[in-house]
Formats: sequence, C-alpha cells, structure tokens
Amino acid sequence: VTSLCCCFSTSTGFTSLSIPPPTISRAYSSSPSTHSPFAYTSRLNAVKIDGYDNAFEIIDECAVSGKPCHELYDAVRFIDKNALKIYPNDEEKAVLWDNAHGSWKLQLATGGGKFTAFKPVPIFAFAMIDDVFFGNGVGLNEDTIVLSLLGPHIFNTKRRQMVITIDDLFLFSSKSTHLIPGFIRNGMGIGKRPEDFDKRPPAFTFIGASDDALIARGGSGGIAIWTRLSTDIRPASYGSSHYENIT
Repeated sequence: VTSLCCCFSTSTGFTSLSIPPPTISRAYSSSPSTHSPFAYTSRLNAVKIDGYDNAFEIIDECAVSGKPCHELYDAVRFIDKNALKIYPNDEEKAVLWDNAHGSWKLQLATGGGKFTAFKPVPIFAFAMIDDVFFGNGVGLNEDTIVLSLLGPHIFNTKRRQMVITIDDLFLFSSKSTHLIPGFIRNGMGIGKRPEDFDKRPPAFTFIGASDDALIARGGSGGIAIWTRLSTDIRPASYGSSHYENIT
C-alpha cells in the first residue's frame, strides 16, 4: 500500500533549487520526545547545510497539498545525497527516528527506483509508527480504514532503516488474521521475523523528516512522501480495545 500512485502529476511554480557549497549550522529543539501520534512535539535535530531549508520548503508544501511540482524530486534527492552531512551521527539519526513516530497519510510516491517523478496517491493510505509497532493500510478516510496491517518494527540507527514485520491483518478495524488462508499469510509474510526471509526483509530507509513531511525509500528503491495526520490513526485501524490490550 506504500507505493500506490496514479498516472498524473501537477506542476506548480517553484523557483529553481540551488545547491551552493555547504556551510553548516545545527538546528536543535529542547522539546522532549513523546513518541505519541496524537501528542506530537517537534524535536527536529539536523545539521542544516546550505539548501536544506529551500529543499524542505518545497517538500513540505508538496507533502501537505498532495500535489507534486517539477522540482520535488531534485529537492528530495538533495536531502538524500546529503544525508550523511545532515544526520552525521547517531544522535541526529535517533531524533530523525523520533520524528518519524506518529500517524501519516501517504501523499506522493515515485512507484519504483527507476522513476524520478512523484505522483499523487489516489486513495487514502496511511502509515503509523509507535514505540513497538509499524502499521499501514488503506481506507476511505482517516475515520474509515478498510484494511490494515500491524507488526513490530526493528530500527537500525546507523542505517536509518526500519525493518518491518506483519503479525496481524485487520478488516474495518477488526482483527481478521485467522480468516486468511495459510498460503496467503505465508505469501504476505505474516508472522515472519527478519531472519525468516530468504532475501532481505521489507524495510524503509528514512531520508528526512520535518514537522509536516516524512520521506522514506522502500526496498524496491521507490520513494514515498507522507504528511502528518493531526489525529491518532490507531483506533480506526486496529480498534481501541485491541490496541489497548497489546500496548
């Protein structure tokens, strides 16, 4: 569900993204991390090289509006190519991980590693990260989730990579894993741990985050951009009673 996209893009009139020789400044916030999707506190912590603010201005506007512009890919690539300068040590990478926690709406995706154009996602698709679980799914809106997946995540700070697993499938916020035939569960990787996969397990590598946007690359090389939801998606996706029991 993280790579769904439609076949058109909308261009807007941003000025060219310039990438001057980098000078370095640090952006810190002393606000405590909450890891709460519904009590988010900004804690951005990044080395702001020249071009960082300009790039994220483009990314944020496209993420919030859900409309790509012709400069969006270059802005994302700038953050991606300079990630080692922006997040040079485990401290910055750990705060990037903190900022990735929350409830997110998938807005834009390239659809695969060979594509360089972001396209709007034509359905409501979400992702959720909390202290224990990663979840994603699709629905009519943030109040009506049709299908969702949930499983524990494993974060590799050095690589900025989140390995995801699936333990359960939900239909209309009702746990329905037991209704899925075994061969389908096996094909989806339900119940598997990272070491159970013949090849690399599914994972996202985080490229960057702001108060409004989250950027990550999937295993196929495609890049997705989410915008932060103002409400916690978990009750609509997994049912309040179930989620209280497992957390």
